Amino acid sequence: MERILSLNHFRCMMVFIFTGVFFVLTLVLTGITAASIWHGFVGDSDLVEAFIKAINTAVVALATFELGLVVHKEYRNDESHVIVVLRRTLPRFISIVCIALALEGLLMVIKYSQLEMAGNLFYPVAIIVSAALLLAALGVFLRLSDGVDDNHFDTGMPQHATVEGSPAARGEPQAGMLHPATDPQTPSGIL
Repeated sequence: MERILSLNHFRCMMVFIFTGVFFVLTLVLTGITAASIWHGFVGDSDLVEAFIKAINTAVVALATFELGLVVHKEYRNDESHVIVVLRRTLPRFISIVCIALALEGLLMVIKYSQLEMAGNLFYPVAIIVSAALLLAALGVFLRLSDGVDDNHFDTGMPQHATVEGSPAARGEPQAGMLHPATDPQTPSGIL
């Protein structure tokens, strides 16, 4: 029993440390973003280049902030089923990473077109394609893990007994209730 309490205490301490690290990094990156915009306005660097750098840094700061929230919210709970944790946290983080990759690719396309370096466009295209593949892989994961251990998912809706032959027993939506595929609170509504 003492070992379990010690392990739980260690887990809480590590969650606190990692959450703090991610939030401090977010603040530092936000400061770098503001400094980059300031240098663009003052004239120390090109305004467009300063804004491109600021956007890149801000997206990374957003991803770091999201990681801090995920660590704080998910890992301090004693959730035993890893698929439940992944289905809750992975879509948010992967979507931010995909946005960051797509934005980086688009900014590189703009930059290379302004510098007339069309021969280097395969780099940003590769970044955009990798973002699309990452998003598709997330969709495949969510689809394949849709039916895994459904009793761990809490939709917040009351469970009703079904009578044989009733619309609910046949899987049809009942009047006044959302179908699970369209209900945003159910895991299948994510897709």
